[in-house]
Amino acid sequence: MNDQLNTISNQKDVENCENIGGASFTEEQEALVVKSWNLMKKNAGEWGLKFFIKIFEIAPSAQKLFSFLKDSNVPLEQNPKLKPHAKSVFVMTCEAAVQLRKAGKVVIRDSSLTKIGAVHFKYGVVDEHFEVTKYALLETIKEAVGEMWSAEMKNAWSVAYDQLVAAIKTEMKP
Repeated sequence: MNDQLNTISNQKDVENCENIGGASFTEEQEALVVKSWNLMKKNAGEWGLKFFIKIFEIAPSAQKLFSFLKDSNVPLEQNPKLKPHAKSVFVMTCEAAVQLRKAGKVVIRDSSLTKIGAVHFKYGVVDEHFEVTKYALLETIKEAVGEMWSAEMKNAWSVAYDQLVAAIKTEMKP
């Protein structure tokens, strides 16, 4: 797993070089995110579950961060609490990305950044967890959109995700 985390971190370094000063979210990036989200949202539950399964394939120890998975002895795909949680996180992430340019900042519906930050702090989420999650998110979107996927779309989602994570991290405090 450490090799996978190192590979993901090295990919992050490359992406950071491409995104220096990338705090603004362009109209073109917004269009790519909206187009891909429109394709995925009708099956958000399935894509959300695939997203979380990818996270756990990359970092099986991440399952320990979820109380409803700790003592579960059913396969992840059949866990009654994972799919709703996965869908909720996937939809929140995608909708935060879609509205980023319009709002000029990260906005979360049906929750608050303060609450999300507090929960991530409580469970000990660290940078590596965010990196694994980003990688899994990009791979899930790539699978979902098929031939529509491009370097520009990857960059658009990367910028949006990085801004969401930055907003969550500012609220990660006791």
